Amino acid sequence: MKKNQISIKDIARLSGVSVATVSRVINENGRFSEETRQKVNEVIQKYQYETNSIAKSLRMSKSQTIGVLVPDINNEFFSVIVQKVESFFFKQGYSTIICNTAKDAEKEREYLKTLDGKMVDGLVCISGQEELSAELLKRPIPIVCIDRRPKINTNVAFIESNHYEGGFLATEELINKGCKEILLLTKQNNLSSVNERLYGYKDALQKHGLYPSEDRLVAVRNDGPTLETAQAAIERVLEKKLRFDGIFATNDWLALGALLALQKYGVQVPGEVKIVGFDNDTISQYCNPPLTTIEQDKETLADHACNMLLRMLNGEKIEREQHYSVPVRLIQRSTT
Repeated sequence: MKKNQISIKDIARLSGVSVATVSRVINENGRFSEETRQKVNEVIQKYQYETNSIAKSLRMSKSQTIGVLVPDINNEFFSVIVQKVESFFFKQGYSTIICNTAKDAEKEREYLKTLDGKMVDGLVCISGQEELSAELLKRPIPIVCIDRRPKINTNVAFIESNHYEGGFLATEELINKGCKEILLLTKQNNLSSVNERLYGYKDALQKHGLYPSEDRLVAVRNDGPTLETAQAAIERVLEKKLRFDGIFATNDWLALGALLALQKYGVQVPGEVKIVGFDNDTISQYCNPPLTTIEQDKETLADHACNMLLRMLNGEKIEREQHYSVPVRLIQRSTT
């Protein structure tokens, strides 16, 4: 017999067992002896039988696949988490479909419809758009969101770094090093993670008797390369002669853009201006001088997300949103 021409009935006949027993062995469901498993698997291997995954998915209402929505696969933080998610679920017998949305809301909506059509068993949604268009899903599948607060509150888990703590630690580091006029350098968006960093920044200032001012909140455009737009924004601030002695940047690429602008204008870092970034990307270690930053625990974020989704896939019901906050830590280097 040629590959894939053998049927379950043929396997049952050659193994000396019933069709129902063969089905239980293939699907690893129900009772059968180890001897029976070996006999059936020997026939399957000999004749290279492959299950029809589409038919099996329709029959069992499970595809053994999960979808991952990621806003920018080139971003180090996102790519590390995606790799860990894929590795975890591969070991659990799941395939992973990775969809790079490029931070485009319409593209994300199309991917959601595609993943639903492929009958994925669950979703991991990483950052990106704040609003998750779960109404596009025709089936109530489990969803885990990482660093994006979902608008839905059933059958969903929300896992994030403690962004408020990170914003507070970063700002307090600058204050403890003598800074009193601290810029916040961020992007023009309203993601919950960025907003939490902003709240931490403001509260740290107020704790020390300092207060944020609108001219020290610098938001760069989202439509260009982060490093270049950050550099241009800080150059404009310097040209306006605005006084500042510290910068908290809400990611490391923004921080590097600020560092390059200051160096271009001959401003000494950390002598005249100190900088703290966020994420602890690889670039933060190798820029000159190395960047003080806030580290997100990617390993723990991915581990929580994977284990939570697996529990949901295995039948654990979540009536209300489950929320997990992962601590961050300050990495002190040479910019403070």
